[in-house]
Amino acid sequence: MRKLMILLSVILLLAVPVGAMDFTAPDAPQSAQKYMPDSTDNFADGLLFVIRSAMKTVQPSLVEASTVCISLIAASLLVGLMSEVSGNAKNAVVLVGTVTAGVLLLRPANSLIRLGTDTVQQISQYGKLLLPVMTGALAAQGATAKSGVLYAATAFFDAVLSIGVSELLVPLVYIFLCIAIVYNLFPRALLREMRKFLIWLVTWGLKTILYLFTGYITITGVIAGTTDATMLKATKLTISGMVPVVGNILSDASEAVLVSAGLMKNAAGIYGLLAVIALWIGPSLQIGIQYLMLKLTAGICEMLGSKQMSELMKDFSTAMGVVLAMTGTVCVIFLISTISFMKGVSW
Repeated sequence: MRKLMILLSVILLLAVPVGAMDFTAPDAPQSAQKYMPDSTDNFADGLLFVIRSAMKTVQPSLVEASTVCISLIAASLLVGLMSEVSGNAKNAVVLVGTVTAGVLLLRPANSLIRLGTDTVQQISQYGKLLLPVMTGALAAQGATAKSGVLYAATAFFDAVLSIGVSELLVPLVYIFLCIAIVYNLFPRALLREMRKFLIWLVTWGLKTILYLFTGYITITGVIAGTTDATMLKATKLTISGMVPVVGNILSDASEAVLVSAGLMKNAAGIYGLLAVIALWIGPSLQIGIQYLMLKLTAGICEMLGSKQMSELMKDFSTAMGVVLAMTGTVCVIFLISTISFMKGVSW
């Protein structure tokens, strides 16, 4: 009698979600819609469409970054010329040039930092809508333990990262930029070490979150997935052996139901993957262009002899790299978790 009750409970648990729920991924936010393909049946084709769509929108960012960098090179040339003829006022000229470079860099840097923060929040908000769909679909396929582990881990690390970015990491980036400006104006060993420590702290925090997340998913996901697979195989054998005459038919039918749940889960997963990438790719291209252009400009200004201005540009480039890492980390977390949901459990 006890085995029969367990069997009926398992059958109901597997059948109700598939019949009662529509495992469709939530629509991508408006900011990502322009990158999304009309059809998301094939992930490779969809990804290629997203990349191509994003590449078509980089021109304004490239023009803006080029304008800033040309202004910095012009300022560097002017500082170099004035330094040659200023005599005793050379230090004052370099000081003015560094301040000018800081003013030129602050506005785009502030804009891109805000863009990166908004991107993290948008990916997080979309993930909160996508996770329940993937969790329900995976649970309907019979992977109750694994779906719970994946949902809990992703939700926890996403919350930590989202709060950490807005409340801790972004303020640290602003503090780093302020210290970088002061250090390039008045070089001091303490300021140099503070600048290095802040960047180390931010990058260490991002790496730690990602390492902990992937480690937790790997260890607990394998254990939970093994448990689910064992339970499902046992259930199939039980159905086949306990129900006379039609036991094999019911067993095959239950497998078909779970396969259909898996197909719905994967369809939602493909759309979710593309939506997360579409949310990430546009802002990341803008930040990445600024990062690369500043690296290039810093090298040119260093060849022109403006060492302090060049160092300041490198610091701002480093800050852009950190912001890029923030957006990339939250994107990777949701990509990993979605792919883990799509892998499901062996039946």
